[in-house]
Amino acid sequence: MTETLPDIQYRLEQVRRIEGTLPGPRSRELSARRQEAVASGVASSVPAYAADVDGGIVLDVDGNQLVDLGSGIAVTTVGASAPAVVARVKEAVEHFTHTCFMVTPYEGYVAVAEKLAELTPGDFPKKAALFNSGSEAVENAVKIARVHTGRQAVVVFDHAYHGRTNMTLAMTAKVMPYKQGFGPFAGEVYRVPVSYPFRDPEGMTGAEAARRALLQVEKQVGAGNVAAVVIEPIQGEGGFIVPAEGFLPALSQWCTDNGAVFVVDEVQAGVARTGKWFAVDHEGVVPDLITVAKGVAGGMPLSGVVGLAEIMDSVHAGGLGGTYGGNPVACAAALGALETIEEWDLIARARRVEEIIREELTPVAEETGIVGEIRGRGGMMALEFVLPGGKEPDADAAKAIAAECLAQGVIILTCGTFGNIVRLLPPLVIGEELLRDGLRVFAEAIRHAAQ
Repeated sequence: MTETLPDIQYRLEQVRRIEGTLPGPRSRELSARRQEAVASGVASSVPAYAADVDGGIVLDVDGNQLVDLGSGIAVTTVGASAPAVVARVKEAVEHFTHTCFMVTPYEGYVAVAEKLAELTPGDFPKKAALFNSGSEAVENAVKIARVHTGRQAVVVFDHAYHGRTNMTLAMTAKVMPYKQGFGPFAGEVYRVPVSYPFRDPEGMTGAEAARRALLQVEKQVGAGNVAAVVIEPIQGEGGFIVPAEGFLPALSQWCTDNGAVFVVDEVQAGVARTGKWFAVDHEGVVPDLITVAKGVAGGMPLSGVVGLAEIMDSVHAGGLGGTYGGNPVACAAALGALETIEEWDLIARARRVEEIIREELTPVAEETGIVGEIRGRGGMMALEFVLPGGKEPDADAAKAIAAECLAQGVIILTCGTFGNIVRLLPPLVIGEELLRDGLRVFAEAIRHAAQ
């Protein structure tokens, strides 16, 4: 595979550069102000404060240039200052920043809904509703499914992450830091095993893993009580877990056979991130409803639920919405971001990013023995760190590697139920030379951790 980027004119020099140690004096000054003004429950993984972001570079307030392998958690897929996004946002704010679509509607909302219906899988009439965050999208998908089916139960999976609202916290698996102390959570949420090939019994197929999960649903919940089965096609915070082939199709078919709504949470994996428009496209799965957010609007807050028109129209007038949902400026940004993905063929670029990541990191994984698995698709890749000789999670190694990378000017993110995963989510507009530079820093940090 030889896809390369189009000729992008970056504003910032695409070179990693660290002056002294991180954080620098200006970032330390801002950190002191933060201690006095910002709630301590809001944490940041990078101590440097951003001044400008372009392509694959984060320029901090002290003049350091860091390689961005996180994209604001898969948000800035087209870059944090993509020209088409910037231009459309500027034009939008010159006219109006808000009217509330539920009061005075505008074309941008309709245009985004039309575009999402075009891009999401399924050759049937589709409609969309727009919101602000991934959590809101998931929660509204559940609301729609419950009204449509007249049922209450929601099935989710081990290692899932669906958001931080009360409803979506009930659906999220990991207790720290997301759920600790915030209960009680919404009821009628039931968790079953996911397909996790690295940790499942050896040789377990996707179909077998689906039978394991669905048997539990049938015996402990009752198929006739299930309003929705909700799953991330590649789990995000849970560790970039890619289910075995056949798992997602089996879930989809079970929902069809039992009158439940199959909801695919594409908040992190969707919108070109995995080398397809949506991660379910890799197996040709057609969900009833899809949730989108993160990469859909180039960094502006926008999310949505898209799906079968019959299901979307189940809810009574006024039952869906929110004051800021489908904000006109965010809609303009989304149209710019989707235009950029198409014009620059960033779907092909995502596949090239995966090729580069595997090329750079497979040798060090085999050499060191502390990488249990490299997995993922496209620009959504991860390494699972384990103690040598087995599969016992090694969160300390992942933490140390992330810290060393940061010290060298490379932003990477950890995740996973066991805290032992390093995830790679570079903006798809990152240049190949810069990407390789960041990955080589990462590889050297792996070697140090293995010593």
